[in-house]
Amino acid sequence: MHMNDQEFEAAIEEALAAIPARFTEALSNIGISWDYEPTAAELGSLHCSEGELLGLYTGVPITQRTTSYSGVMPDMITIYKGPHERICDTRRNMVEQIEKTVIHEIGHYFGFDDDYLHMHGY
Repeated sequence: MHMNDQEFEAAIEEALAAIPARFTEALSNIGISWDYEPTAAELGSLHCSEGELLGLYTGVPITQRTTSYSGVMPDMITIYKGPHERICDTRRNMVEQIEKTVIHEIGHYFGFDDDYLHMHGY
């Protein structure tokens, strides 16, 4: 399934808009972006859904931040377009998968590990 860049970005924005405000309001010092493909280094030691890395959270989860957490670069969530296009066969499936990926990566920000997130369908 192919989506142009604007459609892909809009799907990410829609996924963010669907997240309850109590969670999005708790996000602090984090950026959310997208890229076409993960780098070889990003693929190196991560669990990948269906052999593809759909998204990546890099940073310090809020559950691990201490009083010394200040003056650091923002955490980042990156959603990858190419892997989504390869595993999704319809537009609806792709939009749903983008939503799951966004929620999964935000879950890491809140300190949840992959096992917990997969157990709950993310």
